[in-house]
Amino acid sequence: MRSAIVLVLPLLAACVTSPIPAPTRPPPQGSVGRPATPPPQVVRPAPSSGAFRAPRVMAMPGLEGVIGKNETALANIFGPPRLSVKEGDARKLQFAGEACVLDVFLYPLAPKAEPSATYVDARRASDGLDVDRAACVAALRRR
Repeated sequence: MRSAIVLVLPLLAACVTSPIPAPTRPPPQGSVGRPATPPPQVVRPAPSSGAFRAPRVMAMPGLEGVIGKNETALANIFGPPRLSVKEGDARKLQFAGEACVLDVFLYPLAPKAEPSATYVDARRASDGLDVDRAACVAALRRR
């Protein structure tokens, strides 16, 4: 029995491994013996003209009831938005249903004016493919 244990012990020892530490490299040295650091990133904001730029307003058949409406009017048409994102003086509202997802972009048409719908995009919720915007508006409209 002891001889069997003595024969099995080397086999069991072969199954047990210890981690081998990965070789380490010293950090790259700068000209004075310090670790080299990447140059600092300089981020410059885009120049601002300060002047108001009126947005382009989409004009497509079937969207007359949406384009030009403010946030409250759109909520009356489609119900509360699923998503409302504000960025600066602009806003994006998202309305969704089984048929499609409708993104409505609102921008002020004049300086200091309330944002109103200027652009609409529509897609299927299942795969994100574009769908007819007017058909999506009709499908999401409250009855």
